[in-house]
Amino acid sequence: MAENADLLALLAEMKKSMEKGQEEMRKGQEEMKDLMRKGQVEMKNEIQTHVESKVGEIKDHVNSCIEKIKEDVQGVKREIGEIGDLEKRLSELEDRPINFPANPDLTYSRPTVKSLTLDGQTSWTVFKTQFDVVSSANGWNNRVKASQLVASLRGSAAEVLQRIPSDKLTDLMTIESALEARFGDSNLTQFYRTELKTRRQKPGESLQVLAADVERLMSLTYAECPQDVRDSLAAQYFVDAIRDEDTQAATRLMDAKDLKSALAYSMNHVAGKKNTPRRNPNVTCWKCNKKGHLQRECQTISPNWEKLMCGRPTGRRLPFLNKAPEEGLKVSAHCGGRNGLYLEGSICGIPCLMLVDTSANVTLV
Repeated sequence: MAENADLLALLAEMKKSMEKGQEEMRKGQEEMKDLMRKGQVEMKNEIQTHVESKVGEIKDHVNSCIEKIKEDVQGVKREIGEIGDLEKRLSELEDRPINFPANPDLTYSRPTVKSLTLDGQTSWTVFKTQFDVVSSANGWNNRVKASQLVASLRGSAAEVLQRIPSDKLTDLMTIESALEARFGDSNLTQFYRTELKTRRQKPGESLQVLAADVERLMSLTYAECPQDVRDSLAAQYFVDAIRDEDTQAATRLMDAKDLKSALAYSMNHVAGKKNTPRRNPNVTCWKCNKKGHLQRECQTISPNWEKLMCGRPTGRRLPFLNKAPEEGLKVSAHCGGRNGLYLEGSICGIPCLMLVDTSANVTLV
């Protein structure tokens, strides 16, 4: 019993010591939790303070950069404004004539070329080329060129200005684009092609003028074709346009490869016709005693000729053939504007007229 009592007392002490240890452990855990909680709060506060300080530094840096950029932008704006003022002053100086004191030793007068006019009937391409030459000779800038171009428009060409805004009437490119769209050659290609096909030499028009007009229409119609094709087509259109039929036929037979060759040949043919002496209309035929033709061209059949053409050479023997006399042959005169002896015959059963060569010694039928 005494041993049990000691054992129980020992167990009670051990229990008390364990409870005491657990209590101390619980207190230690609470203290540890408090320490950790305090450490987290302190760390959070430190991090937040550090971040806020960095953010503040970054904001200050960004603000300083923005201020610097604003200052740079203002400086650039001032420079642009100064450049604009300089350009405006230069433009005013270019538009305004500069009058220097007259000095006989330094007197110089710039040549002035008179401006042209465009009425809508002439080619816009040709006018623009001339206008560019005039503006270059007069030393015009784009602003003066625009005003001069507007002042040179007449008739239907001036009506184009109605479709241009008022604030664009001093813009050279806008005015030229409107005129190009209205009168440009690119919109009239089919018209020029039709005009080229129907072109004919006018009464009194020289071959040189005709060739120049054909070449002009070719350049407007077939500007994108190869040069050899353009030369061949120009020669064909030129031959088709020649008024005189003899000159046209002779030039066509020549088969010229280009317009220059066709023009040279046709001019030589015309010159040759002019140099050929004309027949006297009062010439008299010795055969029929009529005027207007020679004896070799006479259409009148004399009695001897009629006897020769309509006679029957029956019973005549060819001197070099030992043949019986031929039957009578029907000899008739059929002419298409000239005399001739023909024999009625047939070839492969087809009736035909055979021409007798009167200059031959023997004719075989």
